[in-house]
Amino acid sequence: MIDTHSHIYLEQFDADRDETIARARAAGLAKILLPNIDSTSVAPMLAAEAAYPDLCSAMIGLHPGSVKENYRQELQYIESCLDKRPFIAIGEIGMDLYWDTTFKKEQEEVLRIQLQWSAEKGLPVVLHTRSAYPEIFRLIDKYYDSRLSGVFHSFSGSLEDARLIEQMPNFYIGIGGPISYKNSTLPTILASIGYERLMLETDAPYLPPVPYRGKRNEPAYLVHTRDKLAALFDVSPGLITEVTTRNACKLFKLTQ
Repeated sequence: MIDTHSHIYLEQFDADRDETIARARAAGLAKILLPNIDSTSVAPMLAAEAAYPDLCSAMIGLHPGSVKENYRQELQYIESCLDKRPFIAIGEIGMDLYWDTTFKKEQEEVLRIQLQWSAEKGLPVVLHTRSAYPEIFRLIDKYYDSRLSGVFHSFSGSLEDARLIEQMPNFYIGIGGPISYKNSTLPTILASIGYERLMLETDAPYLPPVPYRGKRNEPAYLVHTRDKLAALFDVSPGLITEVTTRNACKLFKLTQ
């Protein structure tokens, strides 16, 4: 399995990161992909990648939650990182209008610029989309480039949103712990679109699956999301592993 979105470099794992990685390996994970947040997270993220080079691969991007008054300086720093060494993706980027819309225009500008980087450098985007699906679809449509590819991380949209993603070449849907939540609409939505465009993720330490809800999430728990999808589609866990791993390898240009 591949955990396509995990923040194991954050301080929540400082006390037991080695043990967390050992549990991930034991659970059958072949790769853990690390999305960046902003300038403050780059150093710990790269340190985690260096500590577990066979398992962890880093992305670079500016998270919408970190888009504030200083967004230009943040973007300049992220771009300088992108120029110094290779990364597997531009991420995590996107728009988040759930708590605050103060910097909506700035979020749109930051997303536009990072989509441009993606197209120019041939790197996929990892999209954080919260209460902003119409805005992101509009922006991608306005600045569409056939070189764009990516994943809508931790998908939380409607069936209509999922259908729109299905119509976007080279874009995938990231599924994590919320599919196991009692009031989640994800099972109904996914039952209508199938599993062919899905990828697995944890978003650790956030969004743990049942039976770990309320606790710290970690990559080893990806098994529960995989098994939930297998039960939903009445297929073997092995098939879900095969399809989601193939999708991740194709998008992020990973060797299987």
